[in-house]
Amino acid sequence: MWRAIITLFLSLAVSAAFAQTEWKLKNEKDGIKVYMASVPDSKFKAIKVECELNASAPQLVKVLMDIKAAPEWVDHTKSATLVKQISPSELYYYCEVNIPWPAKNRDFVAHLVVKQDPQTKVITVDGPAVPGFVPVKNGIVRISSSKGFWVITPVGENRVKVKYTLQVDPGGNIPAWLVNMLAADSPMKSFEALIIQLKKPVYQDAQLALN
Repeated sequence: MWRAIITLFLSLAVSAAFAQTEWKLKNEKDGIKVYMASVPDSKFKAIKVECELNASAPQLVKVLMDIKAAPEWVDHTKSATLVKQISPSELYYYCEVNIPWPAKNRDFVAHLVVKQDPQTKVITVDGPAVPGFVPVKNGIVRISSSKGFWVITPVGENRVKVKYTLQVDPGGNIPAWLVNMLAADSPMKSFEALIIQLKKPVYQDAQLALN
């Protein structure tokens, strides 16, 4: 019961945070829709991606939790390393992001937590940036504020509806236009690559493992 309450609270909290957001469609291809929106007190845009995927919820979760494989499909990801595995549904990971020259690369440590509502079977994957775990590196700017959130809703056998929202402050001295340009383009590339990633044999027999 408590898990269901916590999952519902997280979903409502994220929905409330974006409830007043005026999303504008920026890109659409093959059923993938990418939206952007202004964020109060920030010059950096938030993004939202909505689509339906031919995959089961456990398959998608397994891809998201397969940290070492993130560079294969997450656009601009230079490296991704597991830092600490708490359980099959909770972990910390480190990621370095390629940023076009002359800006410096960014990195962050994220806390990934998977939860499922036992009644609706809706899965949420929360992945905020957190401080610590990995020392700050010379020549790389540490991202301290990043809120990524997935809502995965089963809509049929081996088919899910996905909503992904992301709000990032990349820190350091970087032009907002550059970040917003990447934000408009990268999500589409990532989701196109995600579709390919989901077809790989390693994810076909995935089972959902929660705490």
